[in-house]
Amino acid sequence: MKRLSMIAGVAVIAAQLLIATSAEAQAQAQASKQYSGQQKPNAISKPESPRATRKLHRLVLQVNSNEAAMMNLTLNNASNVLQYYKDLGEKVSIEVVAFGPGLHMLRDDTSPVKARIETLALSSPEISFKACGNTRENMSKAESKEIPLISEARVVKSGVVRVMELQERGWSYVKP
Repeated sequence: MKRLSMIAGVAVIAAQLLIATSAEAQAQAQASKQYSGQQKPNAISKPESPRATRKLHRLVLQVNSNEAAMMNLTLNNASNVLQYYKDLGEKVSIEVVAFGPGLHMLRDDTSPVKARIETLALSSPEISFKACGNTRENMSKAESKEIPLISEARVVKSGVVRVMELQERGWSYVKP
C-alpha cells in the first residue's frame, strides 16, 4: 500500500513538471512569434524605423567658429545624419546656419571647406546653407568691401533668429 501511494505521489509530481514545462514552451513559442520576421533587439541594433505617418526629420546645425575643424565636423554631422535616415528609408531636411566668425565657412574668398560644400550640395539637396546677413554687413563694413558668398549659400537677415525660428517650428538643433 505504501508503495502504491509512493508511486501515485511520483506520478502527480511528474504530471506537474510536465504541465509546467508545457506552459514554458508555450510562452517561448509566443515570444518567438512576436519576433518572427524581425530582428530581436540588442544593444547594437539600429532602432526600428518609425511608422510612415511620422513627420519629416529636420535638423539645424549652427556654425559660429572660423575653425576649419569645426566646419568639417559640421559637414560630417550633416552627411552622417543624412545617410542614417536614407538607410532607414526616411526623409530628412538639414540646414546649416553660419553667423559671426562662422560666416567664413560660406565666404567665397575665405572658406576652407568651399569645395566640400560644392560637392555635398550637388549630391545632397536635403542639405542647405544659410548665411547671416547681419554678419555679412558687419564684415563688409570692417573690410571696406562686398563680402562674396559661395553660390550654395542663401542670405537670411539674422543667423541667430533663423536658428530660433527653426527651433520654434520643431527643428532639432545641434551645435557641433
